[in-house]
Amino acid sequence: MGPALPKIRGRRLGMVLAGMAAVAIAASLASFAMNPASAQTAGCDVEYRLTAQWPGGYNADVEVTNLGAAAVDPWRLEWDYAGGQKVTNAWNATATQSGAHVTAVGVEYNRRLATGATVSFGFSGTTSGGQNAAPASFKLNGVQCTGAVQPTPTSASPTPTATPTGNPGQDEWNPPANLVQPLGEVWDHVEDTYDLNFRNFGWDQVMATGGTISYCVRWDSQNTVTAQTRDRIAAKLQDQYDRWFDQMAGWNEWPFDRIEVNVVGWAAYDRDLLQWSDDSVDVYIGDIREDAPQCAEECGRFFHQDGNYSQCPGGAARHYDQSLWLTQGMGGGAGGDWGQRMGQEYFVNALDSAQIHIYLHELGHTFGLDDFYDWTPTGQCCFIMKAGSSSTITAFDQWMLRDWWRHLKSRYGY
Repeated sequence: MGPALPKIRGRRLGMVLAGMAAVAIAASLASFAMNPASAQTAGCDVEYRLTAQWPGGYNADVEVTNLGAAAVDPWRLEWDYAGGQKVTNAWNATATQSGAHVTAVGVEYNRRLATGATVSFGFSGTTSGGQNAAPASFKLNGVQCTGAVQPTPTSASPTPTATPTGNPGQDEWNPPANLVQPLGEVWDHVEDTYDLNFRNFGWDQVMATGGTISYCVRWDSQNTVTAQTRDRIAAKLQDQYDRWFDQMAGWNEWPFDRIEVNVVGWAAYDRDLLQWSDDSVDVYIGDIREDAPQCAEECGRFFHQDGNYSQCPGGAARHYDQSLWLTQGMGGGAGGDWGQRMGQEYFVNALDSAQIHIYLHELGHTFGLDDFYDWTPTGQCCFIMKAGSSSTITAFDQWMLRDWWRHLKSRYGY
């Protein structure tokens, strides 16, 4: 894709999970021993989702919520397949399989499952004879799921975490008291990790266009796509941008009520894969870069950060700021100043979901938000930028986004 954001770990493959799946299969709840050396027990909730299926294969997500009174470290989830399925690779967990029996164990950055917390992981697998039924039951740390929830000890009520709300004219930094320390830790980490003189963050792109973002879709797939799906993808990109930026409207001199998102182009291996004949988007065929179809570099901001699109066939009006790179069979995702990449089947199957988990995580990277593979801010367990810990944008995510604007706005004269 070209040079990375300077020293930004968010450019790495972010193995986050596919949230809001097309097929949701709820597993039973669980009561389990939190620690074999302890008498404490607690309940859990397990949800198993198929996020994509194709002949001979599938992707799945699993969410485990600790409903009990104590943390478990490390968590270990086990189940048996009845249809000959085989797990081939996993993200946000280490998965092993012996015969029909599968064991998934937390990895370094998510191994501790606090009370009230949810951990998510995903995997790809193969099927045999078209059979792909969900597991009948699960065991967490060796104890069968039963649905029991143990009472928690009486304790002081936690400080509520407020969701940012728009307040025209507000020009001060006023996060909830319980977020002040972790947000400070995050920004200290940003200053140690990023080159803040870099000029192609998502913020720079939005300010350069006066509040719009234009996309070109890299259709890295041999599946066909209809005009209806094309238009649904464009609408969903707008919807997901709104999920991040609605809370910015009117806050701390943020100048836009809405970031307008447009799709101006599509790139594919073969024109027959794009099943429309209208000219509503530019079409690029046969330019293969990084083993995938590439939209015209002459029209891409990533390649022309000076804003010179004089060689773009459609001129500046048809340039694109970011690429949505949809790769057939891919698990997980990646994101940066160039755009976002994830599985083609996953994204299309999630178009009816409220929040497309992987896309939202990777879009956060485009606007500078980091990964949290090797550390966690004080008091925070579960938020969308911590891979595998949340399938929705949280208040902590929103305040991290606001903090970026607070620190960068002076470069734009605010």
